[in-house]
Amino acid sequence: MKLKKVIALIFLLILSFLLMTLLWGFSISQLEEPELAAFEINKEELTQWNDTTFQYQDAWLRKNRFGLWEMYISGSPEELGIKNGILAQNLIKYQEYAFVKQIKKMIPSESYLNFLKYVLSFINYQLPERIPNEYLREIKAVSLFASEDFNFIGDNYARQLNYHAAHDIGHAMQNLHLVECTAFGVNNGRSSDSSLLIGRNFDFYVGDEFAKNKIILFVKPETGYSFASITWGGMIGVVSGMNDQGLSITLNSAKSEIPLFAKTPVSIIARDILQYASNIEEAYELAQKYNSFVAESFMISSAKDNQMAIIEKTPEQTILYHTSEDELILTNHFQSEELSNSEINLDNIKENVTDYRFDRVEELLEEQNKFNEYDFARVLRDTKGWANEDIGLGNEGAINQLIAHHSIIFKPEQKKFWISTAPYQMGPYLCYQLDSIFQEKYPPFLSHDLVNHFIPADSNFLLEVYPNFLQFKSFKDKIEQHALVDIEKLINSNPHYFYTYELAGDYFQVQGNTKRAKEYYDKALDYFIPNQHEVNRINDKISKME
Repeated sequence: MKLKKVIALIFLLILSFLLMTLLWGFSISQLEEPELAAFEINKEELTQWNDTTFQYQDAWLRKNRFGLWEMYISGSPEELGIKNGILAQNLIKYQEYAFVKQIKKMIPSESYLNFLKYVLSFINYQLPERIPNEYLREIKAVSLFASEDFNFIGDNYARQLNYHAAHDIGHAMQNLHLVECTAFGVNNGRSSDSSLLIGRNFDFYVGDEFAKNKIILFVKPETGYSFASITWGGMIGVVSGMNDQGLSITLNSAKSEIPLFAKTPVSIIARDILQYASNIEEAYELAQKYNSFVAESFMISSAKDNQMAIIEKTPEQTILYHTSEDELILTNHFQSEELSNSEINLDNIKENVTDYRFDRVEELLEEQNKFNEYDFARVLRDTKGWANEDIGLGNEGAINQLIAHHSIIFKPEQKKFWISTAPYQMGPYLCYQLDSIFQEKYPPFLSHDLVNHFIPADSNFLLEVYPNFLQFKSFKDKIEQHALVDIEKLINSNPHYFYTYELAGDYFQVQGNTKRAKEYYDKALDYFIPNQHEVNRINDKISKME
């Protein structure tokens, strides 16, 4: 498998090099654009009620008192895109700024970034052919309101379209570990009221700024079912959502080969399922229509079926996985008979921490017989390892890695969901009920969260533990900037995390004190390290000193 990956990477680099001259004159701006139906934009209809509340025709956008944006849009693909874009244009600009800033932080070389831009433009030039026309039109309409500050990457439409493949590219680049999600569900005898209950952490990390302006998007499309999706500025694809038929969907990445050519982004597949499926079988049929960009697991729950299932999808296969149990757990590996023993899946389990998190969820679900939404929040907030071992704050082995873009709990039969608020999933979970929003002809500018049904914040963690984590992050930033820090305070801020000691080693290595650096690198290896590549990274640092 490793040889295959090396060959694929070499092929990609050679192909990129040979075509460099052509690619230099080839921009992602040259993507074929969809034809939009006739529409009219009247910016005079945009009303700003205050700093955080906006209205355009029947659509609205407001920021609730917990810092989450709520948006309602309706109509044809063009109307959905226009209403989204005209209301959220500042959020779209902010989101793109945060995304580009984080990419530059991860890849500081301008020349290499420029090189990657042309490589990705070549990979993605067929992307419009892989996405349904109605979504291309919606993306095009949204892009009319994107900022031209980023035209050095490509024009507005090309950029917004390519960003819909960011989730796929993020988990295809396994070593960056941008996507490490956990989901689980119970029903029947394991649920406190015998109804479906689903929880998930969406650990797609592109920096704290990227996760700052989350949008709870309520969509009433011209065709298909109305739905809610947790998203961000400019994103029409779905990563977590539920429709008015009581069908929920979440994305969980699986390990993939390096993609050489664009296929359908998984967020678009999830959007199609959420908009047009009312049960598990319909969701499976829709998933089978597409060739996906990367391997992905779609966790589906259906009020009509009173069941949960996982659609496991690779670029070549689509498998529907059921279990006879009243619980279902999904981390980042395949479980079906057809895919669980594939070489790449076994490599994923061996090299990464996906099975460790799976077993931790299973361990917590075995602690009691029945669960409600409050119990699910407790599991989603868990920062410990097996047997409650303290593995350090921020460890990828934990269900809660303190990087979540969002955490969400679904109750499909009641069409309710609870969405987390900052910081990460430690603030209150706000409750929303879909019928109360979609049945109103003209939603008021009031919060739609059900105040009496919210899940309280984890006050003990926020008061006693979270300040230490903030201090740890501050020390981490200072060390990365080669600033002076108090190493003893660094250690005390997160003493059970292997990376704390690796950071201390990095600090002394920069100062030229190799003896102290090696002491801390050796100590890091004594703690729980979730992934083999991180063990190799530390050993490489020790070897270079020796």
